[in-house]
Amino acid sequence: MGQQQLLLIILGVIVVGIAVAVGITMFTDSAINANRDALSNDLVNLASRAQQFYRRPTSLGGGGNSFNLLTTSAIKFLTNKPTNANGSYFIETAGAGTGSSALVVIKGIGNELYNGSPVAMHVFVYPSSDSMVTVN
Repeated sequence: MGQQQLLLIILGVIVVGIAVAVGITMFTDSAINANRDALSNDLVNLASRAQQFYRRPTSLGGGGNSFNLLTTSAIKFLTNKPTNANGSYFIETAGAGTGSSALVVIKGIGNELYNGSPVAMHVFVYPSSDSMVTVN
């Protein structure tokens, strides 16, 4: 083989190697973003259920305008399991504050790793609103 052919083969191998590396990176980023989106969706659903619990009278199994009695089973936590295909979910704080300052913090830990640790998100649930924070 001539030098020109060897040079073209080496150049082709380098281009294919770079393309494979970029493809793997894009696939990993896509998987992380998909896991974050799924966690976010589940946490918004759980936040809505927590707000329903807050408004429901205690005689009907609710909190009676309080988050104090909120448990995973009280909000039918993903069919009474704190995990699903997207990750695991925990109630970190329940019942802090009173009235409009009452607060529940629900944490979701995903199945994908980002920089060596699992994807994680918090949702802060108030009686009439919620806010989402991406931890990792």
